Amino acid sequence: MKRDPSPTRLDHMIDLVQRHVLDEQRVATAIPFLSLLRSSHPTPVTRGVLKPSCCVILQGQKRVHLAEDILDYGPGEYLVVSVDMPAAGHIVNATPDKPYLLLNIELDPQEIAAIVLEAKIAIDTQEPVRGAFVGKTDDALQESLYQLVRLLQAPAAEAAFLSVGLKREIIYRMLTGADGRQLYQNIVLDQQDRGISKAIAWLREHYDRAVKVEELAQATNMSISSLHHRFKAVTTMGPMQYQKQLRLQAARTLLLKGDVDATTAAYQVGYESASQFSREYRRLFGAPPMQDMKKLRTTP
Repeated sequence: MKRDPSPTRLDHMIDLVQRHVLDEQRVATAIPFLSLLRSSHPTPVTRGVLKPSCCVILQGQKRVHLAEDILDYGPGEYLVVSVDMPAAGHIVNATPDKPYLLLNIELDPQEIAAIVLEAKIAIDTQEPVRGAFVGKTDDALQESLYQLVRLLQAPAAEAAFLSVGLKREIIYRMLTGADGRQLYQNIVLDQQDRGISKAIAWLREHYDRAVKVEELAQATNMSISSLHHRFKAVTTMGPMQYQKQLRLQAARTLLLKGDVDATTAAYQVGYESASQFSREYRRLFGAPPMQDMKKLRTTP
């Protein structure tokens, strides 16, 4: 008689997470930087701005679109985002029997930088790399993640306190793994005044005003050619395309609040032409502003 294989750490994490999150939900936990997501069905493509985070899939599969790049990841794999990234994504594999289960761990770039310095981790930083990538958990990282998930069973105060050390351990495991260079690259480049995080922060602060590439290059102490090369290497798009997506995302948020019409939203985020705004909105979100709002408000 053939015996079933022993449960893996991944199996144990799946069991624990399913006890703490109901179907079709994203929930915060007593661990300040950890949220959980569960879905029993594939989802349509949605757009937004990814924040610095590590998203670990325990079960199911997801696809993320970064401009023309496509990233697929599944059980035991993780998506790390090291800078704010406009993106689209959808769950492609999930069933009621085997729902999609995700751990979302918020990352603080300064925390990552501190761990590299304290642990004296040597990282090669010759060329910029994309600000989002997919990696695979090894045994050491899975053990650290498992210990974090086990804290879901602990009292809230205990979980919040003990999780701090485990988060540092998880970051350390990722930094010393095969993809550590990609995780840390942008922060190191910033310290050398050649990075893109400064340009991204500048664009987020000034997304609603007309910006020339020359002005952005000067604000970040880069040549125009270097800015274009490094910005696209990290974000998969040029600075002006990035700003356009920030504007459209901001306009969509304004419209969802219901306080303004499409024309007002267009002017508030920096457009000078309502017709141009409508064209670019439709190109990004697949429908004109008001039609998109109707769909969003009637879709669970």
